[in-house]
Amino acid sequence: MNRLRLTLLGSLTLAVLCVGIATAAESKAPAKKPAPQTPWSFLPLRESPPPKVRDSKWPKTQIDPFLLAKMDKAGVKPAAPADPRALIRRLHFDLTGLPPTPEEVEAFVRECASIGNRQSAIGNAVNRLLASPHYGERYARYWLDLARYVDETASWLEKTSGAHLYRDWVIKAFNDDMPYDQFVMRQIATDQMGLPPEDRHALAFLGLAPTYWKELQLPPDLIKGTVADEWEEHVDTLSRTFLGLTLACARCHDHKSDPITAADYYGIAGVFASVRHAEVPTMGDQFWQPVKRARESVAALEKQRDELKKKKPAPADLTNQVAVIEQKIVGLKTNTPHFNMAMATAVEDAALFVIPAANNKGTVLDFKPGQARDLELMKRGDPNNTGDVVPRRFLAAFPAKDGQPRRFTTGSGRLELAQAIVQEAAPLTARVMVNRVWKFHFGRGIVDTPSEFGLTGDPPSHPELLDDLTARFIRNGWSIKWLHREILLSAAWQQSSLAPDSEKRDPENKLFARMPRRRLDFEAWRDTTLAAAGTLDRSFGGVATPLTSDKNLRRTLYGIVNRHELEPMLRIHDFPDPAAHSASRTETATALQMLFSLNSPFLLAQADAFAARLEKEAGSAMNDRVTRAHAILFQRPPTAKELTMATRFLTNRETDKKAWSEYAQALLASNETQFVD
Repeated sequence: MNRLRLTLLGSLTLAVLCVGIATAAESKAPAKKPAPQTPWSFLPLRESPPPKVRDSKWPKTQIDPFLLAKMDKAGVKPAAPADPRALIRRLHFDLTGLPPTPEEVEAFVRECASIGNRQSAIGNAVNRLLASPHYGERYARYWLDLARYVDETASWLEKTSGAHLYRDWVIKAFNDDMPYDQFVMRQIATDQMGLPPEDRHALAFLGLAPTYWKELQLPPDLIKGTVADEWEEHVDTLSRTFLGLTLACARCHDHKSDPITAADYYGIAGVFASVRHAEVPTMGDQFWQPVKRARESVAALEKQRDELKKKKPAPADLTNQVAVIEQKIVGLKTNTPHFNMAMATAVEDAALFVIPAANNKGTVLDFKPGQARDLELMKRGDPNNTGDVVPRRFLAAFPAKDGQPRRFTTGSGRLELAQAIVQEAAPLTARVMVNRVWKFHFGRGIVDTPSEFGLTGDPPSHPELLDDLTARFIRNGWSIKWLHREILLSAAWQQSSLAPDSEKRDPENKLFARMPRRRLDFEAWRDTTLAAAGTLDRSFGGVATPLTSDKNLRRTLYGIVNRHELEPMLRIHDFPDPAAHSASRTETATALQMLFSLNSPFLLAQADAFAARLEKEAGSAMNDRVTRAHAILFQRPPTAKELTMATRFLTNRETDKKAWSEYAQALLASNETQFVD
């Protein structure tokens, strides 16, 4: 009885204590959390008139007053204009990734020397370089980093034999100045835009997405996780490339800092759950259908031939039977027009369901062609713990005219997704691209986290400038070439990189009061080496070839990129991981890079060729050869000190080819060769 009383008393005490704690907690409960702050990048564009500045003569384009006003406020003066030789070198590397020839340099210097003609000379040079087909090659490589482009991947994965055709499509799009909104849409849904079949190469932006290994002997619960990881990669690359947002953060929960919900994530992930990798024809059905039938017949004949060869015992007339089959194969290939039609590495609409195999032994990936599906919200990102179905739609933070996010109801929804990116989210999409081009030219962005425009990214250093430039970019037809001109003709971009006071007061150059000393990426350095040696093959497009081949003298853009095993030449020179979106290159200085400059067969061969070129073009006089070498590589004459050093090294060895090759190698590997300024 006493024990019962004690138990009841203890329970009563505990109950009273719990009520007291609950009441206290309720009284001390914090006020309801305020709604998340809307990131600046989600807001509409706000155009501002250029601010008034003290030095009204310095600005050359509408960009400059915005920059100069902040410099004035900080008490920092802009750097002096760059020397014409430095400027033409900078222009060529920015727009083509190749150095100017000595003749182009001298012509530009003469044009700049005309009284009052410097800005006109720069404008002419910009227009000439933007019209060069090498411009598209330069900027395509930057885009391919974002698109995690690859030429080859593991043999068990989807085919990438047509990958190079996407690279060539990107080059052509930049050379043709395709409006950026169209450029975006075509890479997501060109097959649904009524465009010619040859434009389907653009779909490789989706078609070259990484595919993860799925061991189908495992149960569906495990395979569902791998499939969900693939969808996450697709959402992440799309959102960071075009929107500068990290939507993948919302797979497991609402985004911690941006107004993006888990429902937003699954609304877009449903699009990728409704497509599959595919090789699609690049000609109309009237050409493709006969080719399709012929290829199916060839595949059947090849299978028949292979089985015949394996037959035991072998037929007495095996040779004749094989010859007959091979003759039929040759006939089909020869007599079918366009049999070798290029196929686009792309996607096609097909809903994917991960289901148990027969008798529950393993898993089946059940694609339903032409169908689409909406995904259930996966709690904590777990595909085996799902909630309500989320209709495919765009982000709620960018509503359509009816105040609701755009719904995706046609097929997989790729076309509606593409339209929403360049319509409802147009201010953000355009801001992201404007900032990417700015960063490419200035070495740092107005927003220095180019693929993170949310609250966890860097805020814009010049928000009014970014919005003004973006608004004008859209008004000018989303023209990338217009954007280049506007930036390159500005006084800010034409500044010298030599500005000690600015470097001291603004070491990170957030005010853009000087040009930074930018290092060439590996592609531009290798291409410069080939151009200087006179061995560069400037042909365009086509299948990629190994960079390790001594016969590969093409631009580095055309070297093979293997997703699972990068070529050593790329790996040691900061080439980005081709399995992931890369917003910017990481710069390193390593012993391996120096050893490459000293010992690589590539650089040794190009040094020999450069030395031979100097002898051919400058004759036997040592000073003439040294002067020509500096004009080719550095766009300037040698200094007295450089001439003295060359003389000391080459005296009594003027006719020694090995000595000249060593001298040429030293120049090719020098610090000045590897920097723009």
